[in-house]
Amino acid sequence: MEIKVMHQVMEWNEDVSAQVRRTLQEQHVCLVNVMGSPGAGKTTLLTALIEKLRPSFSIGVIEGDITGQIDAEKIAALRIPAVQLNTDGACHIEAMSIQHILPQFDLASLDVIFVENVGNLVCPAEFDIGEAFRLTILSVPEGDDKVAKYPLMFTDTDCLAVSKCDVAPYFDFDFDRVRDDYRGVNPQGPLFPVSARTGEGVDALAEHIAAAVRRALAGEQTTYRRD
Repeated sequence: MEIKVMHQVMEWNEDVSAQVRRTLQEQHVCLVNVMGSPGAGKTTLLTALIEKLRPSFSIGVIEGDITGQIDAEKIAALRIPAVQLNTDGACHIEAMSIQHILPQFDLASLDVIFVENVGNLVCPAEFDIGEAFRLTILSVPEGDDKVAKYPLMFTDTDCLAVSKCDVAPYFDFDFDRVRDDYRGVNPQGPLFPVSARTGEGVDALAEHIAAAVRRALAGEQTTYRRD
């Protein structure tokens, strides 16, 4: 019974995610799903990317957390439209939540909406929320074994950013291992070592995301994910 219910949930989510995707395509808005562990630096890196991208795109943000609005307040301080999405205990965001929250934005005035998903390396990878592009963030302090331990998160992503590279000298972190493990599950997916604190790699990542957004707005394929 439990397996049957899970299949029903996934099928229902797929139907809703397709509706979300159609709505966004009609409004010419690109949805970017940002995923990673708690403490990976998602909000900090997102803030740095917004500063790089805002001269070219009108940006909105959906902040997903189990509770609270700390991250949404940080984004709103940038004078960016931000909406807090609290899951009240759920370990991921589902497409229905995105569908319900989209009317809170003036979609006609936006080019891209970033969704900072709930901090988790498991559940968010399983749920399509109608995004055109997925960015996964793995931080150096988390360790270099995470791709091997949580392969789905890194298989079903369009881009991997290895964050907090400025502290790599203080951790036993093997970049080659991460790169090799990532290539094993996602051969075409780009990888960017970045540091939001020093700015290392942020320009290159922002340029890559900007190109993906432009492709999405033009109706072209953006994903590297496997079907």
